[in-house]
Amino acid sequence: MRKLLLAVAAAALILAPAAAQAQTPIVIKFSHVVANDTPKGKGALKFKELAEKYTDGKVKVEVYPNSTLYKDKEEIEALQLGSVHMLAPSTAKFAPLGIKEFEALDLPWLFKDDQTYSSAIKGTIGKWLFQKLEAKGITGLAYWDNGFHMVSSNRPLIKPTDFQGLKFRISGSKVADQYFRLVGTIPQIMAFSEVYQALQTGVVDGCENTASNYLTQKFYEVQKDITVSYHAHLQYAVIVNSKFWSGLPPDIRTQLDKAMTEATDYTNSIARQENEDALAEIKKTGKTNLHYLTDADRKAWQEAMQPTYKWAKGRVGQEVLDLVAKELDVKMN
Repeated sequence: MRKLLLAVAAAALILAPAAAQAQTPIVIKFSHVVANDTPKGKGALKFKELAEKYTDGKVKVEVYPNSTLYKDKEEIEALQLGSVHMLAPSTAKFAPLGIKEFEALDLPWLFKDDQTYSSAIKGTIGKWLFQKLEAKGITGLAYWDNGFHMVSSNRPLIKPTDFQGLKFRISGSKVADQYFRLVGTIPQIMAFSEVYQALQTGVVDGCENTASNYLTQKFYEVQKDITVSYHAHLQYAVIVNSKFWSGLPPDIRTQLDKAMTEATDYTNSIARQENEDALAEIKKTGKTNLHYLTDADRKAWQEAMQPTYKWAKGRVGQEVLDLVAKELDVKMN
């Protein structure tokens, strides 16, 4: 029934050639699952601002934050059906489409810092991954940064053994599932919009996310302890329905490309500061204890999670691992 409703909705949208609607603004529905006051949320609003400016109002961008239009479990299907035009899901969300290679970006301790991530995603690996989407009717436009993950629970998570027996929310990445299993948790896939209540009621004991998401979703209110571990990276892929995108007049698409490039530069430039500010704000509330790993603690985490790299070969394939290894000069096993 859900698919039928989506298909009916799609028929009413502007998947017909946009040139036929010259007298009315071209509407782009941009759906995402986080708050407006996050790097991704601000990036979407910046794209809206620039797209409408550069096209002289010929394009109207409607931004739907906080899963108000679709939850993260259903938004990609909605994009393929044309019920929404643009998304910015975490890269782990492409595995259900059969494109598991994106999960290579979720490997623990893969990027040593923000600059390493930025250089890698702008290089061969980022372009190669986007090519994988084309057969699914999806065009990749940009990668948006959201920084490094922290972990939380209602007890301090300092040693790998501290995770033992905890039910941990994950977004769906099998790579994340694997590294959390290696430290003894029971991973639970759950929509982002459901995480706060799940943490509050004890359906799950903990989760991983970035500082900006911990703050804006108020996860810190229902988690006594947060470890600033920065063990893995969170990035989004801004994607668009290929049929819709190719149907736009070339001059409009050129201006939208310009708007996306500038919105991407803006989003990625603020991501690190947004997370630092969020961390300071969380600390200021006094509602949760912040913990930091020593070098010895970090090494213990790395050793505990290292088998994920060998396991990942069977999940994401050797080709993407070779590309990542070359790009980052890291060993895969």
